[in-house]
This record gives sequence, C-alpha cells and structure tokens, in this order.
Amino acid sequence: MSTTVIEATDVAKTLGEGAGEVQALKGVSLAVAGGELTLLMGPSGSGKTTLLSVLGCMLTPTRGNVTIQGQTTTGADAEDLAKIRRDHIGFVFQSYHLFPTLTAADNVRLGLDVRGQEAVSALAKAHAALSQVGLAHKFDSYPRELSGGEQQRVAIARAIVGNPSVVLADEPTAALDTKNGEAIMAILSEIARDPSRGVLVVTHDPRLIPFASRIVRIQDGNLVGEERPHAKPH
Repeated sequence: MSTTVIEATDVAKTLGEGAGEVQALKGVSLAVAGGELTLLMGPSGSGKTTLLSVLGCMLTPTRGNVTIQGQTTTGADAEDLAKIRRDHIGFVFQSYHLFPTLTAADNVRLGLDVRGQEAVSALAKAHAALSQVGLAHKFDSYPRELSGGEQQRVAIARAIVGNPSVVLADEPTAALDTKNGEAIMAILSEIARDPSRGVLVVTHDPRLIPFASRIVRIQDGNLVGEERPHAKPH
C-alpha cells in the first residue's frame, strides 16, 4: 500500500494585483504517493508551475493547505518552509541550475552542505548519488565539460542526495533531445520505484507519458482529469 508523501487540499493561488490579477489555481486538491511517477500535464498558463511551486513551498497558497509527510505548511514562516524544503523536497529544473565553477561532485554536495553535513560524508554521498544516475566517471567534470543530458543527471543527483520524500521536476526534458529526454525519464522512473518517495514531473510533452504511473491534467487553474497508463518497462 503506497503512502501519500505530499498533498495539496483545496489550494488556490492569486498572482498579481489590480488589472493584472490572475487566479492561477482555483481550488486544486492533489496527492502524490510514494512509489509513483506522476505527470502533471497542461498547456502553457494552465497553472502547472504555480502548483509545483506551492507544493515545493516556494509559493504560499492564497487559500488551502499543503501537507508534506504529515506536516502542514499552514502558518509556517519563511524559516519553517526552508527547513521543510531541505528535509523533504528535491527539485529538478529545466535549466539545470548548476554552478559552472564547481565540479559535478561539488554541485551535488551543495545539497548536503545546506543541511550542515560533514564534508567527507557529504562528498561520499555525492559520489553515490552520481553513480546512481550513471555518472560515476564524471565526478570531477565541470558543467562546461558535460552534455545537456549529463548536466541534468547531475541536477537529479543533487535533488536526491538528501533522500527527499518527494522530487519535483519542472519540464526536466524540455532542453533535451528525445534520446536524452528518455534517459532522464528512465532515471526519474527508477527513483520513483522507492515506496517512500514520490516523483512529480510537470510537462506538456506527450512523449513522457509512457514513463508515468499516473497522469494528472490541469487547465485554467483546475484539475480536469486523471489517468493511469501502463508504465514503460525498463
């Protein structure tokens, strides 16, 4: 039986003000379970990234509640939210967000440095995470020496090195060709096999559907459908 690792309940979010005010989310409820890779799909402007940002405690909802591993974010201040992010959430972005002057291992280790982990232990865990994404031979490489697909693998290793409850990925394959995009999704799918961890991927790319345990569709700030395709075997 899979356990819910993160849940939004009746979440609404208003962005902007006055004439520029937009109801980005209009009462969304969504639970992500451990052991699953969920795709959140919808057109541009549908509210995908806003919902991801609320789930990731980077935006606070105008209304509603987010619960992560049973811990509510309602009433949490900026310091509390930062701790929840550190303890429970790993992020993967479209543009990698790697530091160009740091090696792959040091980019990954940053995810542990912010938790105050001792340096030798952090480096060993960074190496283990890079090995998990197939980059054992690239520990000492700098981002400029890596392909786009390899840079995204480093970003995934950084996201998982702290053993988060949920990995949130925002268009992680958008900057990649089909082959590299499929390789990244295969890694995320493998990560999602852990019953204690859920993976939520925001995308508008239908090529990712075969990797999903579940697809949730969003349009104009509302969830409009859900399906469970057969995941691609690996």
